[in-house]
Amino acid sequence: MDIEPMGDSQHSKEEAWSDAESTKTPSYYGSGPLSGPLSRKPVTGKKTARFNVTGSTTSNASGSADEYVEITLDIRDDAVLMHNMDGTVQEKRLSSIGSVLSGRISGRLRTMVKSSSFSSRRFDRLDRSKSGAAFAMKGLKFITKNDAVGNGCGGWEEVDKRFGELAVEGKLPKSKFGQCIGIMESEEFVNALFDALARRRGITSSFITKSELFEFWEEITDKSFDARLQIFFDMVDKNLDGRITEEEVKEIIALSASANKLSKIQERVEEYTALIMEELDRDNLGYIELHNLETLLIQAPSQSAHVSSATNSRVLLSQMLSQKLVPTKEKNPITKYAKSFAYFVSENRKRIWVLALWISICVGLFTWKFVQYKDRAVFDVMGYCVTVAKGGAETTKLNMALILFPVCRNTITWLRTKTKLGSIVPFDDNINFHKVIAFGIAIGVGLHAISHLTCDFPRLLHATDAEYEPMKKFFGEKRPNNYWWFVKGTEGWTGVAMVVLMTVAYVLAQPWFRRNRVNLPQTLKRLTGFNAFWYSHHLFVIVYALFIVHGYFLYLSKEWYKKTTWMYLAIPMLLYACERLIRAFRSGYKTVKILKVAVYPGNVLSLHMSKPKGFKYTSGQYIFVNCSDVSPFQWHPFSITSAPGDDYISIHIRTLGDWTSQLRDVFFKVCRSPSADESEFVGTDITQARNIPRLPKLLIDGPYGAPAQDYRNYDVLLLVGLGIGATPLISIIKDVINNIKTQKSIEDGSGNDHKNAKKHFATKRVYFYWVTREQGSFEWFREVMNEVAEYDTDRIIELHNYCTSVYEEGDARSALITMLQSLHHAKNGVDIVSGTRVRTHFARPNWRSVFKHVAVNHVDQRIGVFYCGRPSLTGELRRLSQDFSRKTTTKFEFHKENF
Repeated sequence: MDIEPMGDSQHSKEEAWSDAESTKTPSYYGSGPLSGPLSRKPVTGKKTARFNVTGSTTSNASGSADEYVEITLDIRDDAVLMHNMDGTVQEKRLSSIGSVLSGRISGRLRTMVKSSSFSSRRFDRLDRSKSGAAFAMKGLKFITKNDAVGNGCGGWEEVDKRFGELAVEGKLPKSKFGQCIGIMESEEFVNALFDALARRRGITSSFITKSELFEFWEEITDKSFDARLQIFFDMVDKNLDGRITEEEVKEIIALSASANKLSKIQERVEEYTALIMEELDRDNLGYIELHNLETLLIQAPSQSAHVSSATNSRVLLSQMLSQKLVPTKEKNPITKYAKSFAYFVSENRKRIWVLALWISICVGLFTWKFVQYKDRAVFDVMGYCVTVAKGGAETTKLNMALILFPVCRNTITWLRTKTKLGSIVPFDDNINFHKVIAFGIAIGVGLHAISHLTCDFPRLLHATDAEYEPMKKFFGEKRPNNYWWFVKGTEGWTGVAMVVLMTVAYVLAQPWFRRNRVNLPQTLKRLTGFNAFWYSHHLFVIVYALFIVHGYFLYLSKEWYKKTTWMYLAIPMLLYACERLIRAFRSGYKTVKILKVAVYPGNVLSLHMSKPKGFKYTSGQYIFVNCSDVSPFQWHPFSITSAPGDDYISIHIRTLGDWTSQLRDVFFKVCRSPSADESEFVGTDITQARNIPRLPKLLIDGPYGAPAQDYRNYDVLLLVGLGIGATPLISIIKDVINNIKTQKSIEDGSGNDHKNAKKHFATKRVYFYWVTREQGSFEWFREVMNEVAEYDTDRIIELHNYCTSVYEEGDARSALITMLQSLHHAKNGVDIVSGTRVRTHFARPNWRSVFKHVAVNHVDQRIGVFYCGRPSLTGELRRLSQDFSRKTTTKFEFHKENF
């Protein structure tokens, strides 16, 4: 199809087409090279522009000759005269000339124009390489897979259905447009998209018909890069003159930043606008055009599209690995479940044998006590109720003793560090085992209390004189006359008090109460939260005292050697008491001096403290912190974010609960000046900025062992952190950096600890993936990121930051952010999202691709996978570790940090 200018339309000097260019096809859309001159108001008189449009079709099946259609468009101001082949003339009036070529060209002509658009000479000069074009095609999607999946956007049928639900008197309001097409978020962006599509059709109303919506939908879902680029361009080019001014660039940057919740970019809109204009407006014309955006989208990625031979081999290996990882369906269900069971046992062998041992001992004790009381005289009166009650009591004694071991942190740290028991005992699951034992106590107490209160005591009250005769030596000569007799006795009230206190502690320890997830009235809400959990848990002192008393004053056992409760508890209680004494003594002389205080976006409090004399720790460990200004009794655990080689200790605290919020408020009140507001306290080094009369006193206790400290057992690490869960992993990163610095100083001849450096520097490769929701989160560890970029010249550490508030790469809502990110990083070496030298990825990682990337790079090696964050990702990472370990020669060993 050829479109030839036939009228006397005037063009500016810089836009005039040469004769050679006149045979090329300009855009048919409402903006760009063609629409700019056409939509400009004429200088003098009435001007027209006439075009001959000739289309051809291929020969049909019968071999007939090609058919030709010639249509003449006579454009006069805001009217279009269509001269048909039969001599008739049709007039169409629109509000803008740009809308003629985009909104009212229909049928065969629309298809022909679409197929030949964007082929002007200056576009052809671009290198549309395969890699560049592929990148660009992924970079401007208005309907992404997330929109489709999340909102049921399965095509026009779904949109049509929603139109019927949302339309008002047969027309769809602009406010419902996003919901109708399946984009529920980014209201400002959706409105801009609606306005761009409406402008090209001369639609000034805020309502559209179904046919207009269908035209909108066709363009939005058009898979061609040129069509997507034009829509994006028109969202900025609000006057349809084919040019984007500096002010319009500023608006679209602000719009994109708002849609992606990037507040830092919004604050620097003018700077980034100047950067784009400097890059794209090389002639200082004051505007940019459509081909400039195309250059940025296609040419930039093409420049870095070089693929080395080594990369080619890895690509091939990756393809082979993908084929190998395709799930195979096992037809035999028995074989299928047998394999799954074998894999499960292999992955959880340490947990299984410990739980099996514990369950076996509990069952054995229950059975032993059950049989013992079945042969006694009380069985004739109370029956199986007494045997169940005594069996439950015996397991409760064991579990009340065992539940103290998992919280003896000094003992566990010593055992995992100084002994080989870590190879057979899952010390990392100490808190989980503590919870399992608590559940066992709940079962034992339930069996014991329910059997006594609902069965044993009523049966004894209703026993005959003959049946009661053997019971006199236990309950006295005079038979109890009512139920209250049992409750008010020492055995009764101690038992009831214990059940009440245990129930309170157990309920408040549940996540929905401990993390304030339950919607309760304000008066009741104050009784929940971490403080409530902490104080209720320390009721265990009273519970253990009552438990010993209850175990001594027994109804059915009078000999001292049969009162075994104290025997079960003696050693565990002594061990726990020693633990608390050690912690109290050690923390007493571990008062630390606060060196730096800062509060970062996301309500993260950063504390840098002096390192006490003789304080040694390993990256990945944690300490307990006490602040008497908040609570003289509470100690809270926090991962250490500094490295062992640093001359200070640092922790980062996310202020989510009541205690952490109070801690932040204490520092805020002390550190701020009388005239300062809260914003001045955010992201600043307060202690260096002002003279602080008295900072809150901090005590620390530790360090204590954690799963992440085992990173030294692996040469290759895959570290995954979610939000503030990155804290123990940052310590590992800093430790590796310090080792890199030491290694470099030795190579330069300035270091003298050659043997120790070689001994400890075992890590050969680190992959760090940090996923966070907010842009401001990257400020937490900005210094660490920049240190890695500066010192890690050998690329030992591979950093990947992900910001989930930004739409995935490929979404039109983040397209401009992607372009701006590339420009700014290329010019200044700093990422606009994180503010560091590390490029930020958008949305969430594809974890299967992450594991494949590591597996391809490290064949026949053991990879230590360390994860810290919310439990939601634990299952997926564990399954991927197992899947890749089974189907590849790379073995992934998964470790989850308690969070």
